[in-house]
Amino acid sequence: MSSQAQLGDDDLFGEAAAEMREDVEEHLDAARAELPSADDVWETDADNVLGVLNGLKSSLDIGDVAEELRQAKKWYVIGSRAEAFDDAEDLEEEIEELEELVETITEAREQVGELTGVMPQLRGALQDAADAEDEDEEEEEEE
Repeated sequence: MSSQAQLGDDDLFGEAAAEMREDVEEHLDAARAELPSADDVWETDADNVLGVLNGLKSSLDIGDVAEELRQAKKWYVIGSRAEAFDDAEDLEEEIEELEELVETITEAREQVGELTGVMPQLRGALQDAADAEDEDEEEEEEE
């Protein structure tokens, strides 16, 4: 193979590596853009606990974050295995940080979902207990 052909291959490889890095960065940016805002998960205008929980659960929906993160990781793995990146530590750190955040959000959403199911039952049980107490007091007054 001539040195000119080798140089062309090196140029193509360098161009492909730059495109891979750009793809990883674009998918990471897209994933970050899909994350809920801090205000969305903190502020509420609901009138009761169930409204707060339903609003929080909705705000913790991460939409396409997981798919964008998967795509970023896929291109990162390909680039890393091909040794296409001169310095990939920053990409690896960003992917890991985003994976941890996605895991935290997913766990929080599951916990909120559980509370959303429990709170109406708890309210009903407390109402039943209060009604039973009221009935006991009425019976005592009648005697």
